[in-house]
Amino acid sequence: MRISASATIFFGLLITLALCAYASVYLPTGNFVVTQAPSPELAQIPKHVLALANAGIVLVFYGILGVLGLWLSRKAGFPAVWDSQVSVKQRFYTPALVGLAGGLVIIVGDLVLSQFNTIGHFAHPPFPTSLVAALSAGIGEELLFRLFFMSFWFLLLSFFFKKNQTMLFWFVAGLSALAFASAHFPAIFYLYGYRTITDMPMALVWEIVVLNSIIGLLCAWQFKKAGFLAAVGVHFWTDIVWHVIYGLLLLVI
Repeated sequence: MRISASATIFFGLLITLALCAYASVYLPTGNFVVTQAPSPELAQIPKHVLALANAGIVLVFYGILGVLGLWLSRKAGFPAVWDSQVSVKQRFYTPALVGLAGGLVIIVGDLVLSQFNTIGHFAHPPFPTSLVAALSAGIGEELLFRLFFMSFWFLLLSFFFKKNQTMLFWFVAGLSALAFASAHFPAIFYLYGYRTITDMPMALVWEIVVLNSIIGLLCAWQFKKAGFLAAVGVHFWTDIVWHVIYGLLLLVI
């Protein structure tokens, strides 16, 4: 049986995501300090066991969601992972430029809003952890929030709203962007010791929601135009600018 280029690339990305999960156990955290220590039980588990468990969970969880997402996205009419009608420029160059612009938007937002959110600049993982995190988030979060989430809801709501597909797409894109933004709150709770959103300054809440939603909408736009690989590209290059380059600059400023 011949495996399609889209399937080959998808499973290559899935394996890359699992390798990132494996490597993350061994990567340094640097000044990316958390307020809660790991439980004693977790601290006693050998690192290679944790690394293998991380990789295994990623393969199973994202593998199932990804295969479903691929099927749903084709039913919904989105481009394939490797669509013959999508040019190299649309697949790689445009997402890179959009991602670079998105990263600059977040940096400007952080420079302005850090004056009001009471925590200052957001923490960044050290290099090379930031590079692995950019790759991991680009693949994993786009698989979850664009390939699966958007395909599922767009296909489901299409049965009820058949006329204006463009408006429906942007409605679903908005939902995925808000879901993507909301997924960042647990990390903020963990890093800064907040228990609920109500404990957080409203400026910080709005900063997380607005800035991440902008990136989510940019990824959704490119997902519609050129497919999953383009959405991954936008997210990856955004994080390269935001976490890798800007994170390094904050260390020397």
